[in-house]
Amino acid sequence: MVFARTILASHTQIPFDMTQATSVSSAQRLSPMTPQSLSKARDFVNVAELPPPPPIDFDIPKAPPPALDAAKEQAAVVGGEVIAFVKGVTAEQRADIVNASLLAQLIAKKRVPSATTLEGVAAWYHSYFDALANIGFAIQDKGFAEYHEQGDSFQAHKALVDVAALLLGGAPTALALVKTTLEALQTMEQDSPWITVFNRESQSANTARFQIGLAEQDAANGLLLTLIAFGLEARSNVTQVLFFKFRKNDVRLQHHSGKVTINAPMLAALRPEVGERLVAFAQDYIKRLPDLS
Repeated sequence: MVFARTILASHTQIPFDMTQATSVSSAQRLSPMTPQSLSKARDFVNVAELPPPPPIDFDIPKAPPPALDAAKEQAAVVGGEVIAFVKGVTAEQRADIVNASLLAQLIAKKRVPSATTLEGVAAWYHSYFDALANIGFAIQDKGFAEYHEQGDSFQAHKALVDVAALLLGGAPTALALVKTTLEALQTMEQDSPWITVFNRESQSANTARFQIGLAEQDAANGLLLTLIAFGLEARSNVTQVLFFKFRKNDVRLQHHSGKVTINAPMLAALRPEVGERLVAFAQDYIKRLPDLS
């Protein structure tokens, strides 16, 4: 149990057509946490249905939990999402965001266990965004736009960078961290634990869905997550989705991007409940990348 156990202890391209891109909204202001809103969030966490936990592999070495450090730029693979952290996000907040993402993915996986079309992928994302919204993430827009590629082929990670450049154009340091994170994944062997987890959770026959999040402390909005999500449907089976080169006419790609304000006090208050729900999953779903700085 990687992050979940740590929490319990601590509390105890080629250019594309920019005119078709999702409109980038500013972060939404959060309502203050109240006893009623916290009680509602706790109830949601405690009763949420999750898929069966993976079998216990007694041969996996029980390494100590990875050290999260507010002074470093770090990243983690969390199921089908890659989350990068800018310096200044505390270790506790990093673990909270990772666990929240995993919980939301598991809830979506239970509700939509298999997606064979983009409509199925959209249903998965609806459940994923709904789960995040119930535990302190202020998500304004949940819609997706078609990704229009101008070249004859493209790679998914370059599409991610293009959308990130649109969203983070005024924050070169944050954009550079997104690129560094993707480059770190690209250099890894296909059988590495990071790639194995990501491919397993992001791909399903001829469809795929994957996200990248960038967490940072914002002077105006507090804890902020820049979230970029993609859904993909291909004519043939999808493999190595991030770095595979697709022909434009053989695939449909949709994307969502926006800035999400996080209710850090609520996530902190939910820490024991969320950690408890993830004890059986964290070891199999969360892999932290080597430090980026």
